[in-house]
Amino acid sequence: MSQTLSAATLLAVPLAPLVGAALAGVLGTALGGNRIGRGLSHTLTILGVLVAFVLSALTLKSVAVEGARFNHTLYEWMVVGGLKMEIGFLIDGLTALMMCVVTFVSLMVHIYTIGYMEEDAGYNRFFAYISLFTFSMLMLVMSNNLLQLFFGWEAVGLVSYLLIGFWFNKPSAIFANMKAFLVNRVGDFGFILGIGLIAAFANTLNYAEVFAKAGQLATLTLPGTGWMLVTVICIGLFVGAMGKSAQFPLHVWLPDSMEGPTPISALIHAATMVTAGIFMVARMSPLFELSDTALSFVMVIGAITALFMGFLGIIQNDIKRVVAYSTLSQLGYMTVALGASAYSVAVFHLMTHAFFKALLFLAAGSVIMGLHHNQDIRWMGGVRKHMPITWITSLLGSLALIGTPLFAGFYSKDSIIEAVQASHLAGAGFAYFAVLVGVFVTAFYSFRLYFLVFHGAERYDHNPDAHADDHAHADAHAHADHGDHASHAPHESPWVVTVPLILLAIPSVVIGFMTIQPLLFGDFFKDAIHINLERHPVMEELAKAFHGATQMALHAVFTLPLWLALAGVALAYYLYLVNTALPARIQAALMPLYRLLDNKYYLDWFNEHVLAAGARAVGLGLWKGGDQGLIDGTLVNGSWRLVGWFSSVARLLQTGYIYHYAFAMIVGVFVLMTYFVWFVH
Repeated sequence: MSQTLSAATLLAVPLAPLVGAALAGVLGTALGGNRIGRGLSHTLTILGVLVAFVLSALTLKSVAVEGARFNHTLYEWMVVGGLKMEIGFLIDGLTALMMCVVTFVSLMVHIYTIGYMEEDAGYNRFFAYISLFTFSMLMLVMSNNLLQLFFGWEAVGLVSYLLIGFWFNKPSAIFANMKAFLVNRVGDFGFILGIGLIAAFANTLNYAEVFAKAGQLATLTLPGTGWMLVTVICIGLFVGAMGKSAQFPLHVWLPDSMEGPTPISALIHAATMVTAGIFMVARMSPLFELSDTALSFVMVIGAITALFMGFLGIIQNDIKRVVAYSTLSQLGYMTVALGASAYSVAVFHLMTHAFFKALLFLAAGSVIMGLHHNQDIRWMGGVRKHMPITWITSLLGSLALIGTPLFAGFYSKDSIIEAVQASHLAGAGFAYFAVLVGVFVTAFYSFRLYFLVFHGAERYDHNPDAHADDHAHADAHAHADHGDHASHAPHESPWVVTVPLILLAIPSVVIGFMTIQPLLFGDFFKDAIHINLERHPVMEELAKAFHGATQMALHAVFTLPLWLALAGVALAYYLYLVNTALPARIQAALMPLYRLLDNKYYLDWFNEHVLAAGARAVGLGLWKGGDQGLIDGTLVNGSWRLVGWFSSVARLLQTGYIYHYAFAMIVGVFVLMTYFVWFVH
């Protein structure tokens, strides 16, 4: 039985997408003279991701079946004062699972992109970006040290900036990618502080060495304060996760990331960037388990995100933004599970969510294509009979999202709710309320979208804004005729779009049933996730109540979450298919609340008019008062003025006439004589 993995094989996993990205990004663009065409560009990048997926699947098999593990340094960059800077891989159950999720979803997105971006002038560049994105995420999840983790962390942030602003001649896209970049810098400030404290007090960046010193770190306080060092470290790390995984209040960048093409929306929201924070906290579980304060903070932030971001999904009319706010809410669920010390449950929901959320995003893109780039769900309707594959896969994804028994999302979401209910940490009561209400809210906005898009009267002929499309960018000429298409009937998408939908729909239905036992109650994560069961016995409580996947689905009939989900679906059905005039009356009656939600709790206004304006005022003050006034005015200009004044005075004494100097000598001798006569004698 093999207990180790090949370093060369593991190295090929991230390098294969990187090679594809380099070839398409250089030889397929103006940078390298456009030497290869579209067909070869997408073939090379898809081949690279396919290789990565196959190797990842084989690695997962070795880890799960044979118990194989790998934790070695591949390259030592430098040593500074005993602190090693290195590149290495740590392969265990957590890493192997993430590798498969990332590469499979990325592969589906790559194939889907062939159909979705076929008319775009930046076709080759886009494939290079998404392949580079895959490389960055793989380096992040495979790392065995905090330096490499930080490299992958920043790399996915950089590539997301490029992808969100892919249509760089579109002002809203440029604003969105800059917003994502700046908000993530706020989170990364806390993240690097946490890493810096670990490096300073543990004198290592290697995971295993840090975890070995966790007990020692738990006895220390932050110098100059009474705060537990490990609490400060964990909160700092989690602030980084708040930015990357879009937790309140650092979530504001994620809805605006919809300005990028739909394939990257699926990749960012499903399997890569936003799940990096969840993965990181799970990986750092040996540290988080030492601080109940940090865990409570994580749980409360997750609960706020899960509940209040779900409310925002109710009033959205852009099909992609509804799914985006759903992502925010589900990330909140994962974060709540982390705070409850149910790390494996959070990762389980991360996996199931990756499949059905990628499915929903790609299905939304298929609808956008079929409706000639219309994104407003108010002007859809009746699409079911025109796009049957998109319809059925969307339905399966929606059922998984709301937690329908036997579907993937049911097992992970219900496990989160049970874990929070079993938790005794501060904030667990509020978190339990938030995740319960979130079940109803999720079901309502999910089936509001589903009913408005696929059922009811056909409204796509009445769209007053036929030019509001997903491809309104610098290459708009490629879609210049979409306004003429607006009155045409929808059409099913090509096979390169529908095949990924089908392949994602399968795990969205069955993956939860198949994997809940080994992932949550087996030993799959035994050496990857560490829980202090004496202080946080949540997983023990879940294990006592678990009697198999089938029994769990049958028992759901007697639990509140299922009935809350059914109530949400029923209300959506009544409001948007039966009494279609009622939503407008409710909106008019609750206009102040609607304005609050429509303005996203005024957080964007606060950021722009208070934080940004305050930062600008401070910057202007430092510029005018500090730079121009103190540095330029006083130190630089003041110094030369002072030298000039002394020079002008000295110049009066340097006349060049001998009789002036003789007279000065006589006066000097007279002064000296007078001094000695009067003061010395």
